[in-house]
Amino acid sequence: MMDTTSQVYISLEVVIGAISVVGNTMVLLAIYKNMKLRTVTNTFIGSLALADLLVGILVSPLAALSYLGLPADYMWCVFTNSVIVVFTQISIFNLCAIAVERFIAIKSPYFYQEHLTIKVAIIISIIAWIAGMIVGFTPMFGWNLGPMADNKCAFLSVIDMNYIVYFNFFGFVLSPLVIMFLIYVYIYYIVRKQLVKIAALEIANQNAQKKQKLKFAKEVKAAKSLAVVIGVFALCWLPIHILNSISLICKGSNCIYPYKLLLAAILLSHINSAVNPFLYAIGNSQFQLAFKKMFCGKGAVSWQHTLTEQEITVMTRNAAMAKAKSTNSGFNSINSGPKTTDNDSESSTENNLNTETQNNDNVGNGQMNPVFFV
Repeated sequence: MMDTTSQVYISLEVVIGAISVVGNTMVLLAIYKNMKLRTVTNTFIGSLALADLLVGILVSPLAALSYLGLPADYMWCVFTNSVIVVFTQISIFNLCAIAVERFIAIKSPYFYQEHLTIKVAIIISIIAWIAGMIVGFTPMFGWNLGPMADNKCAFLSVIDMNYIVYFNFFGFVLSPLVIMFLIYVYIYYIVRKQLVKIAALEIANQNAQKKQKLKFAKEVKAAKSLAVVIGVFALCWLPIHILNSISLICKGSNCIYPYKLLLAAILLSHINSAVNPFLYAIGNSQFQLAFKKMFCGKGAVSWQHTLTEQEITVMTRNAAMAKAKSTNSGFNSINSGPKTTDNDSESSTENNLNTETQNNDNVGNGQMNPVFFV
C-alpha cells in the first residue's frame, strides 16, 4: 500500500493532468473555430498549448509511473523520463519564438507585415518541436547512466545530471530565458519611447491621438500578457532545475534537501501547463470572448464590436500617418488647403480599410500591431 506522500503526489499529478487537458483543449478549439484568433502570435500560442496538452496526457501520468518505479525495462524507463524533458524544451522554444516575433514586430514592422505570415509561423513551430525532441531525447541516444541495478525506474537512476544541468538547463533553458528577458526589456524601452511621441502629437490632433493612445494601451497590455506567460514559466521551472544543479554541483551534507521539496518542485513544473490557458484568457479579450462563446452558445456573444475596433484602429493609424506626412512638409501647406488634405486622407483611409482589416496577422484586438510602432 502506498504511503500518504505517494498518494498525495499521484493524486495531484492526476488533477494537474486533467486541468491541463481541459484548459489547453479549449485554447486549441478557440483558435480553430474563430478566424480572428488565427494570427501569427496565436500560431505560437497554439503550438505551446498543444505541448501543454500533451504534458497533461503523457507527462503527468508518466511522472507518476516513474515515481512508482515503472516501467522496469531500461530503455522504456529512459524514454519515459526523456519525454518529460522533451515537452519542457518544446514549450521554451515556442516561448522564444513568441518573444522573437514580438521583437521583429517592433524593430522591423514592415518586414514583419510582409514576411512573417501564419505559414512561416507554422514552419517555425515545427522546427521548435523538432529541436525540442532532439534535445529532450538525447539520453535515448546514449547519454544516460545505463541499466538500473535493481530494475526499478527512477529519473535519477537513468538520466545523467551532467546532461540535465550543463546541457539542458544552462544551454537550453536558462540561456533562452535570459534572451527573452532582454527582448522584453527592449520592448519596454520602445513602449516608453512611443508613449512620449504620442504625448507630443496630442497637441496637434487631440481627438485622433486620444484614440491612438487608447489603442496603444491595449497593445501594451497584450505585450505584458505574453511577458507574464514567460515569467510564470520561469517561476514554475527554475526551482526543479535549481535543485538538480544543487544535487550535481554541491556535495556534502549541507546540500541535502528534503525529498518532499523535490516532489513539490516537480508538481510546480507541471502546474505551468495547467495555468497557461487561464493566463491567455486573462490577458487577451479575444480568448475571453471565444471561451464565453463555447460555454454560453453562439447567440450569447457578439463579435461585432471587435470588428469596429479594427476599423477604428486602421482609420486612426492611416489618419495619423497622413498627418505626419503633412506635418513634415510644413504647416503652411496644411493651412492653405485643409479641406483638400482631409478629404484625400479620408478617401485613402476608406479605400484601404477593407484590405487592411482582413489582415488578422497584423491588426487584431489583443495582438500587438507591428505597423503601429513606426
